[in-house]
Amino acid sequence: MVPRRKTRVLPPVCPLTTCMRVIGGAWTPHVVWYLRDAPRRFSELKTDLIGVSAKTLSARLRKLEGDGVVIREVKPTSPPTVEYQLTPLGARLIPAVEAIVDVGNELKRLRRGKTAS
Repeated sequence: MVPRRKTRVLPPVCPLTTCMRVIGGAWTPHVVWYLRDAPRRFSELKTDLIGVSAKTLSARLRKLEGDGVVIREVKPTSPPTVEYQLTPLGARLIPAVEAIVDVGNELKRLRRGKTAS
């Protein structure tokens, strides 16, 4: 057996890995999906994402904001409201999430066809 060489040079990080670290978490693609058309308030997103806890949604939104995918805007209302929207970079994720949704719909159709037989 040939011993493994010890190298000091790290391989470059794959762009796919970088992107998946941003959108790969639980609920994260859902957030992108529901922000695709218009800005949404936290409570609206919480209603859209059935089953997500407020703590998890808040953490996902903070992470997406830190990654440059989402903008958090405090509106000068009484009481103050907060809206979230996709950045231009975040909007570039929409076609990828739409493709995933399309495949998901196809998989659902195939499963329904198998159960009908």
